[in-house]
Amino acid sequence: MNNKMGIFKRLKTITMAEINGLLDGIENPIAMLNEYSREMEQEIVKGQQALARQIFVEKKQAALISETKALVDKRTRQAKLALEQGDEAMAKLAVQEKLNKENQLQVYVDQLESIKGQTQILVEKLDQLKETYNQMQQKKILLASRANVAQSMKQIQKVTVSFNTDDIARGVARAEEKILLMEAEVQAGNQFAAPLAQFDAAYDNYVSDEELNKELEKLKNEKEKVTAL
Repeated sequence: MNNKMGIFKRLKTITMAEINGLLDGIENPIAMLNEYSREMEQEIVKGQQALARQIFVEKKQAALISETKALVDKRTRQAKLALEQGDEAMAKLAVQEKLNKENQLQVYVDQLESIKGQTQILVEKLDQLKETYNQMQQKKILLASRANVAQSMKQIQKVTVSFNTDDIARGVARAEEKILLMEAEVQAGNQFAAPLAQFDAAYDNYVSDEELNKELEKLKNEKEKVTAL
């Protein structure tokens, strides 16, 4: 029963760890910073494209103003020439078109001023966006370092909190018991081997009666030979 409960507890721990890992991945501050950078880069590209179109419109409007001014000057010369030639009707037509073009010219000039104002606003907004992006890039290194430190500390705290001191104490006690048992087995083996060694030594030193009698007989014979000499 205890083993089953232990297995269920471990499965719950693993499941919770996987869920927390997924949540941590979603809320990863480094990934969030990178995503902000990508979004700002995309906005900067869009802003630059809008500015390019705005500059094109501004230049096109300036060209239209130049063309209109040239046409006004042309009609003015034509009106003067017609008057010199006594052609008043032609002079009136030239003057009428001249006045129309001058009215258009003023409208074009006002439009250009408005376009330039819009262009300036767009330039300022784009500069602000670039400045914000540069500041974020500068801060990203520091923020990444802080995030790594915080994540490491968080992981250490998780590990520390997950420690169960009672389980650790029991585990250390079991390890100590196993070591004591191993030492006892070694000691018991030494004590068992010592008598056997003594018995083996005694057996090796044992002399039979037959060997003893032969050696005595040999010594007697040597003594008799010496005496006979």
